[in-house]
Amino acid sequence: MTEPIVRVRNLSVRYRTRDAVTYAVENASFDLHEGRVLAVVGESGSGKTTAAMSILRLLSQDAEVLSGEVLFDGHDLLTMNDKDLRTYRGRRIATIFQDPVAGLNPVISIGDQVAETLTSHLKLPKKEAKQRAVRILHEVGLSDPERVAKAYPFQLSGGMCQRVMIGIATALDPEVIIADEPTSALDVTVQAQILYQLDELRRTRGTAILLITHDFGVVAQVADEVAVMYAGRIIEQGSVDEMLARPLHPYTHGLLNTLPRLDSAGRQLHAIPGHPPEMTAPAERCPFIPRCGKVMNVCRTEPAPPLATGERASHPVACYNPIWQG
Repeated sequence: MTEPIVRVRNLSVRYRTRDAVTYAVENASFDLHEGRVLAVVGESGSGKTTAAMSILRLLSQDAEVLSGEVLFDGHDLLTMNDKDLRTYRGRRIATIFQDPVAGLNPVISIGDQVAETLTSHLKLPKKEAKQRAVRILHEVGLSDPERVAKAYPFQLSGGMCQRVMIGIATALDPEVIIADEPTSALDVTVQAQILYQLDELRRTRGTAILLITHDFGVVAQVADEVAVMYAGRIIEQGSVDEMLARPLHPYTHGLLNTLPRLDSAGRQLHAIPGHPPEMTAPAERCPFIPRCGKVMNVCRTEPAPPLATGERASHPVACYNPIWQG
């Protein structure tokens, strides 16, 4: 495998408000590679979006990066000044947000919004930028792109707005795309089309994609590698084939068992009991203990296990009792 484009190392982030402190991410490390999709999976509140948005420092004002580094071309984006960071945002690392309508300006036409992305980074005349914007809208699969360019966000469906967001994100041919739940608000048919579009970017342009999702069905369609997050920690990481065929962490087992399957007609779907912890302080023990059906004495007496391989682990997992039920 080639050298990673982005290296995230030992990232820890907390949110501090007047009423509470939440440790959202703890010592997370992962790599993004050219032409590959890394999916970060977990329940709501697991820290996956915080980890992704930390890369370009797109966190809210109450967030604080406690430690770690995000290396791109040997430069740490976390310590870079704002002026230099702007040369990376949009141009080399782009973001697709969960709510496409909220990500677009309601009072500016679609064509002007795409063109603005071009003129803000490239020295293009406005006329040429608008012409290129129409081509971009065509490339992301929008029929009648001239009409779409003149329209406003409220005149388009959610799926069309998400295609526009993909067009804006890819207009400058970035090396990395961060896609935060890009299909969660869309129906199944449109979801498949958007996933196909992202897969096309990976295959034809060699774009590295960080995909944030809670849906293992989406992971199975487009991901090459998977990182499972729970309570701010990456608790299992490996290739998508390994993770789907041989999950090791009890939490990963639980997530996969919640999925409906075509070969399991009449089988009752399982739910993971309990709720994720609030993480008002760093966990001293494994945070999954209250919900785990495989807990052992060592889990209750030793510090939270590190993400590592071992005699019983074919890929990195943070568990003293990695299991596989074939």
